[in-house]
Amino acid sequence: MIDSGTTAWMLVCTALVLLMTPGLAFFYGGMTRAKSVLNMMMMSFVAIIVVTVAWVLYGYSLAFDTAGEGGGINQIIGGLDYVGLSGVFNAVYEGLIVEGGNVTAEAAAADNFPLMVFSAFQLTFAIITVALISGAIADRAKFGAWVLFSLLWATVVYFPVAHWVWGGGWLTQLGIEDFAGGTVVHINAGAAALALALVLGKRTGWRKEPMRPHNLTLVLLGTGLLWFGWFGFNAGSELAPDQTAGLAFMNTQVATAVAAGAWLVVEKLRDGHATTLGVASGAVAGLVAITPACGFVDPWAAVVIGLLAGVGCAYAVGLKYKMGFDDSLDVVGVHLVGGVIGAVALGFVAAYPFLPGQNKGILIEGGQLSQLGLQVLGPVAVGGYSFVMSWIIGKIIDKTMGFRIPQEAEVTGVDVSTHAETGYDLGTVYASGVSSPNGPAAPATKKVDA
Repeated sequence: MIDSGTTAWMLVCTALVLLMTPGLAFFYGGMTRAKSVLNMMMMSFVAIIVVTVAWVLYGYSLAFDTAGEGGGINQIIGGLDYVGLSGVFNAVYEGLIVEGGNVTAEAAAADNFPLMVFSAFQLTFAIITVALISGAIADRAKFGAWVLFSLLWATVVYFPVAHWVWGGGWLTQLGIEDFAGGTVVHINAGAAALALALVLGKRTGWRKEPMRPHNLTLVLLGTGLLWFGWFGFNAGSELAPDQTAGLAFMNTQVATAVAAGAWLVVEKLRDGHATTLGVASGAVAGLVAITPACGFVDPWAAVVIGLLAGVGCAYAVGLKYKMGFDDSLDVVGVHLVGGVIGAVALGFVAAYPFLPGQNKGILIEGGQLSQLGLQVLGPVAVGGYSFVMSWIIGKIIDKTMGFRIPQEAEVTGVDVSTHAETGYDLGTVYASGVSSPNGPAAPATKKVDA
C-alpha cells in the first residue's frame, strides 16, 4: 500500500532539492566577475539536463539496483534491472537493512511510497553534486568540455559512490553513516573541484588583478534559495515525515545559523569587518557540515558542528593562496573541508543509529570507536577516488578537445566568447528606451519649456 502522506512529503522535498541548483547558479553567478556570470549559471543549468538524461538511462540502476544483494560486483556498482527506469513505475521503495555486514532490501511496514519518487529525489542529489564542481573552474572552462565532463564524471564517479554509501555497496556494508550526503555529495564534489582546478590551472591575472564578486545581491539570493531548499535535502533524506525528519530539519537550521555567525566573528577579528560574502559562505559551510549528521545528532551537537564549520572553513578558503591552486569560488574550502568536518564530527557525537541492530552512541559517552574510524575512512576513500578519477577525466578531455578557453577569450569574457551574450547591458539607456551602442542611434533631444 502506498502512503499518500509520505508520497506528498517526498514530492515536495524533491522539488526543494531541485530548486537548490538554480539557487547555486545565483550563488556562484554573483561570486564571479560580470563578464562570466551567464556562463557560470549555465554550467549549473546544463548539469540538470545532462545528469537527468544519464540518470534515467542508466544512472539510477547503477546506483541503487541491489539485485544480488551484498556480493561480488554489487559491492562496487549496482545492477542493470532499472535501465531506462523500466520496472520502477509499479515498485515501492525498499529500505536497506544492514545486519552483520549483510545487506538486505525490504519494504517498510509503513510510510511506503513509489520507487519512482525515490528515484526522482535521488536524481536531484546527483544534479547538484555535479553543479557544485563548476565553482572551482569559473571564468576559464570550455562549455562543451564541461558538458562532457559532467556526463563522464556522473557516470564514473557519482553513480558508483552513491552505490557504495547508499545503495548497498561496500561502505554501506561496513556501516558508514552519511544521512544526507556529506560524503556522497560534498566531499565527492570538493575533491573533484580540486582536481579540475589543478588540470585547468590558474585564471589569467590570478592574485595580480582584483577578482571580486560582481553582484553580492545575487549571492545572498542564492544563499537564501540554498538554505530553503536544504530543508528538503536534509529532512527529506529520512524518507518519511517523522520524528527523525523533524530532528534533521531543526539541526539544519541550528548549524547553519551558528556557522554563519561564526564566520562573521572570524572576519571581524581577523579583518576588522564582517561581510555579506562572509555570512553567505558561512551559511553554506554550516549547511554542508550538518548534512551527514543532521538525522543522527542532538541540536546541541549541531551547534558544535556549525561552530567548527564556520571557523574551520573561514580559514580553509585561504589554503588556495598558500598552496597555489586557483579554486575560483572556494568549493574546496567550503564543501570538501566542511564535508570532512561534518562526517568526522559525526563519529564523536552521533546519538541516534540509523541502521537497525547497530549501537552507534556518542563516542564521548562510551560509543564505538570503530564508528569514528569508518567516518574517517569514508571521506578518505570517496575523496581519493573522486580526485584521481576527476583528474584523469579532466586530463583526457584537456588533451583531446581542450578544457580551457583561449587566453584572449578569457580576458574578453567567457559570456561573450562562448555564448554571444552578456549578463548586463551596460550601454547608455535613453529616454526613448533605445540603448547604445548596439541599437539604433538615440534621437536628438529637444529642449522642453517647463
